[in-house]
Amino acid sequence: MNLHRKHPHLLISIGFFLLLTIGFTILLGLLRLLLLTTHHSLLDDVSGSDVLSAFLTGARFDLRMTAYALLPAVLLPLVNRPGYRTFCLVWITCFGAAFVFLGLLELEFYGEFQQRLNFLVIQYLKEDPVTVTGMIWESFPVVRYLTGWLLLTGCVFLVTRKALARIPRSGMTLLALPVVLALFLADAGMARGTLRSGPPLRWGDAYNSDNLFLNHLGLNGAYTLAKATMDQVSGNDTSLWKSPDLDQPALALTRQMILTDSEALIDADSAAIRRHKIARPSLTPDGTTRSEPNIVIILMESFSGQFVGALGDPGEVTPRFDELSKEGLLFTRAFSNGTHTHQGIFATLSCFPNLPGYEYLMQSSHGSNHFSGITALLPDYANTFIYNGDFNWDNQIGFFRNQGMDNFIGRYDYRDPVLMDEVWGVSDEDMFNRAVEEIDALQAQGSFVAVLQTLSNHIPYNIPPHDNFQPVTDRGELSDRLTAMKYADWALGEFFDQIRNKPYFDNTLFVIVGDHGFGTAHQLTEINLLRFHVPLLFLGPGIPVERRDTVISQVDIIPTLIGYSGRSLTHQCWGRDANDLQPGDPGLAVIKPSGSEITTAIVEGNQVLTFDHERGSHLYEYELMPPRATPRDARSPEQVNRLTQRLQAYVATALQSLEEKTTDAIR
Repeated sequence: MNLHRKHPHLLISIGFFLLLTIGFTILLGLLRLLLLTTHHSLLDDVSGSDVLSAFLTGARFDLRMTAYALLPAVLLPLVNRPGYRTFCLVWITCFGAAFVFLGLLELEFYGEFQQRLNFLVIQYLKEDPVTVTGMIWESFPVVRYLTGWLLLTGCVFLVTRKALARIPRSGMTLLALPVVLALFLADAGMARGTLRSGPPLRWGDAYNSDNLFLNHLGLNGAYTLAKATMDQVSGNDTSLWKSPDLDQPALALTRQMILTDSEALIDADSAAIRRHKIARPSLTPDGTTRSEPNIVIILMESFSGQFVGALGDPGEVTPRFDELSKEGLLFTRAFSNGTHTHQGIFATLSCFPNLPGYEYLMQSSHGSNHFSGITALLPDYANTFIYNGDFNWDNQIGFFRNQGMDNFIGRYDYRDPVLMDEVWGVSDEDMFNRAVEEIDALQAQGSFVAVLQTLSNHIPYNIPPHDNFQPVTDRGELSDRLTAMKYADWALGEFFDQIRNKPYFDNTLFVIVGDHGFGTAHQLTEINLLRFHVPLLFLGPGIPVERRDTVISQVDIIPTLIGYSGRSLTHQCWGRDANDLQPGDPGLAVIKPSGSEITTAIVEGNQVLTFDHERGSHLYEYELMPPRATPRDARSPEQVNRLTQRLQAYVATALQSLEEKTTDAIR
């Protein structure tokens, strides 16, 4: 009581600290509730107690972030002056504004990527703020979100200012020291997020359920963004994979995983998997050797395998691709190596995997390495890369020019396009129509490689009006996206209709593959497996008409094409020729999300093992149609250990090759 009469500012300062702690906890809890409400469809078969547990865990992460917002309040009992009060008001308001902004941003970010905020946010803004801003403005209710942000930020400002005004002004006193110490200890405890000894609260502590969204709900977006940024800057996301104990065993195991019987390892002392491929002769139907085939690789934007009719979807979203699949080799368990176009492009065309810390390889200094890309392996082929958008995005033009690509047709090279989207570029039909012209000119030079990349199936899904197909209207919030996917499918079919009678058609190998999938209501495992499921179709001379359940990923495309080409080559692809696998080999894929997500996975047959250095390994048996994942850790400890070793070996060896600049085909 005497303390309150003689030094009222001390007790009121303590109350101010407690008020802000409770206020920020409520504010961040409301933002979490808004995230839950917006994406509640992802919570299948989840009990109310599980949701409550996720909210309680989330509150602990909220306190971790609140601790940083309250740092000035810790010293307030000691430095109770007008200038410092103003500093406290500005600091706390800025943190409140940031928390609200990130919370509202995350509503749409999670809907698109099914991840809490991560380094992808910074990567997008760093890449092209104008394009990203245009995409956001065209796709989302920006005015509504900005209004909500200003209102909530205003509330933080007013509450903080009013609370500060209630603290009596006073000079310094020795009694303030124990109060400051107590507040500091309280703030430090909040910043740890846990009372246990050892490390503070970590993201893995939120993973207590088989439901991925529920686990994500227990996190804080500001925390995940800050951690991803620090890991990216410090290199922590790669250092954990570089255990010296793994080096030699990892190299041997990686070679065992990748090399096939038709390949001979060379330069073993200077390169991890550089080998010579002895190709099968490419034969015509009458048994004579065929001339070297042309190659056309078509990367389809966001072409999710979950909505492809030939892979089991009943919605008739991809009728043209479904017809094409009856003419070639269709892989039903094909996976992208990442969840972003950037990773899909370099994994497919450069035959190198998506690795921790290098999700944006084309933009990093290590992107200047030479890889076993399709143009590097076939330097005598004429080539072209045709795209709807701007090749400066993701540094595509710099990266692929360094890999041997000569000719680029991008956004600003089209004449009178059917549609010029203000955000991204021309429509898919414009791209495919131009591709016909370019390939006609290219084939006059001899054998050629053409890479075609679509873009219309990307937010904001601006496509030309059409009577050629019916829009998708029965898939809820996915209807617009699937209409764009159906349009891309239609444009693909029109392209093949135009080139079927061309003189080069019968001697051309075609590959059609999705660059990545997208999030759906079914989130299989921590890796969100369905975001990686893509169609993969090979068409052309010597290619059988069949379906295969063998697991395959984008890094397997070039080795498989080499096998069909009839050419023996030296290369260092991080995939395998799908036709050279031993009988009974279920195939494999090493996959990783974009955005600095640290979970990595290996898929083998109908099993997927996820791994991160905080939570360890988790094994699942999965199905893609209909989606299902069943935990198998307890039943298969030997398999968990085997797949973990294979995954760690593959990633560690690829990282070492990248950083030592030994990824090229020929030294």
